[in-house]
Amino acid sequence: MNYTCVNEHSWDKWVSEECIWTLPITHQEFVNAQNGQIELYLTPLKKVPKDWILPLGGKKVLGLASGGGQQSPLFVAGGAKVTVLDISSKQLASDKLVAEREGYDITLIKGDMTQKFPFEDESFDLIFNPVSNSYIEDVFHIWKECYRVLKHGGKLLAGFANPTIYLYKKWNGECKLSYKMPFNPLFDLSEDELTSLSDTDGIQFGHSFAEQLTGQIDAGLMITGFYEDYHPVDNNTTCYDTCIGETAAQLTKYMPIYFATKSIKI
Repeated sequence: MNYTCVNEHSWDKWVSEECIWTLPITHQEFVNAQNGQIELYLTPLKKVPKDWILPLGGKKVLGLASGGGQQSPLFVAGGAKVTVLDISSKQLASDKLVAEREGYDITLIKGDMTQKFPFEDESFDLIFNPVSNSYIEDVFHIWKECYRVLKHGGKLLAGFANPTIYLYKKWNGECKLSYKMPFNPLFDLSEDELTSLSDTDGIQFGHSFAEQLTGQIDAGLMITGFYEDYHPVDNNTTCYDTCIGETAAQLTKYMPIYFATKSIKI
């Protein structure tokens, strides 16, 4: 099974359904960002600290798997030159829509981040990667490629999910602890279960903290910032949650569900 094609279908479907995670920013939010009110999110609820991002003027930013017209316009409003790499054509279409509406140039590339990134070495000052590597089996590849395309002294800002949320299976209406960490659906689920995920969660992997943190360090990145975040539980968000999202909404009462790191290429 080509799981990245499944995930491409899932994200295109969520855009068509106007999932809250795919809605582009408004004109007013763009204007606010031009006036210095830049509010970016690597994880659902907690704003990225401004000292992780600023200054942006003249910086080359890669939005890695961050299509949807939510983050890239804010970087542009701050004065950055932005490229977005995303597997979903419909997510990229939202970035194009905002760019045309606000009258700015942006580079949009449809691509699969399980492959070598289509960029030269040391191309970017900043990589912004919201929670998305849960859709990739080999997260070590992501860190190595980020290191390669970052300039020396450049920053990688990454969000990722707590692997605990992938250990549960829905059974008779309840979530039961069923899998071991790290969770790999290609080995832990049946073919029928994998097929059904195309219209629900997509195919997601529960990466260990060693994969997420030590993986960055082994790639040559130095982690200099870290924070925790929680899963939204309001109706506007949970109405889009599938099984994994429902588990996250339950576990968020007891533990952080998302984490974010700031790393520097040394």
